[in-house]
Amino acid sequence: MKAWLAHHGQSFALAWRRLTATPVNSILSLVAVGIALALPAGGQMLLSGARELAGNATATPQISVFMAIATERGRTNEIGSRLEKHAGVRQARFLAREETLSRMKSNPGLREVIDALSANPFPDAFVVSARDEAPEAMDKLAVEFRKWPGVEHVQLDSAWVRRLDALLRLGRTGLLLLAGLLGGGLIAITFSITRMQVLTQRAEIEVSRLLGATEAFIRRPFLYLGLLLGLGGGAVAWLLVAGATIWLRAPLAELAGLYDLNLTLRPLGLVDSILLLACAGSLGWLGAAFSLRQNHGQS
Repeated sequence: MKAWLAHHGQSFALAWRRLTATPVNSILSLVAVGIALALPAGGQMLLSGARELAGNATATPQISVFMAIATERGRTNEIGSRLEKHAGVRQARFLAREETLSRMKSNPGLREVIDALSANPFPDAFVVSARDEAPEAMDKLAVEFRKWPGVEHVQLDSAWVRRLDALLRLGRTGLLLLAGLLGGGLIAITFSITRMQVLTQRAEIEVSRLLGATEAFIRRPFLYLGLLLGLGGGAVAWLLVAGATIWLRAPLAELAGLYDLNLTLRPLGLVDSILLLACAGSLGWLGAAFSLRQNHGQS
C-alpha cells in the first residue's frame, strides 16, 4: 500500500515537472482551458443572480383590477362585492383612488407633477388573490374580470415573474449545451497535449517497458498531467469570473438601482467553485485517458 501511494506521489511530481518544463506552452494551454471554462461558470453566476431576483419577487401571484376613472363609487362597490363572492377569489383588497393619490404625493419626485393636475388621475383598484394560483387559472380569471362593466384594465402582477422563470429555464438549457461543447474542447486540448507528451517521452517509455514497468505504471504520470491541466484551467476560470464580478459589480448595481431592483453580482460560491474544479480536473483526466487509449501502442 505504501509503495502504491509512493508511486502515485512520484507520478504526480513527474507530471508537475513535465508541465513546468515548458512554462510558456503550459501557461497558454491553461489560459485556453480557463477561458473555455469561464464562459459556463460566468453564465452560472448570472443565472444565480437572476434566480435570486425572481425569488425576491412576490411569491403569491396577484391580479390588479383597475376601474375606469369615471366609474361611480357605487358601481365600484358592486364590483368589490362581486369579487368577494366569486368562487375563484380568495381575497380582494380595495385601493381607493384617494389613497393612491396620497401615497404618490408622498414621493417628492411626483408631488409637484400631481399638484399641477386639475383632478385625481388615479382610478379605484382591487388587488385580488386567487384560490387557484396556477397560471392557466389566473389567466382565466383575468379574462373574466376584463369583461365586467366599469373595469378599465386588468393586470397579472406576477406575469413578469413567470416570463423570467421561463427565460431562466431556457438559460439553464443553453448553459448546459455551452458547457458540454466547451467541455469537449477541454478534452480535445488535453488529448493533444498528452499525445505530444507521449511522443516526446517515447524513448523513456520504451526503457520503462524493458525494465518491466506495467502499463498502469507508465500511464499514471500522463493521467496526472491531464488532471493538473484541468485543475489549472479551472483555477484560471475561477479567477476570470471573480475578476469580471468585481469589474461589473458597480455598474450593474447602478443600473439595478435605476429600476429599483435588488440585483447584485456575487462571485461563485463554495459549492459552485468546488464543482468547477472537480469538473475541470475530471475532464482533463478524461482527455488524457482518451489520448493514451488512442496511442496505446506508444504509451
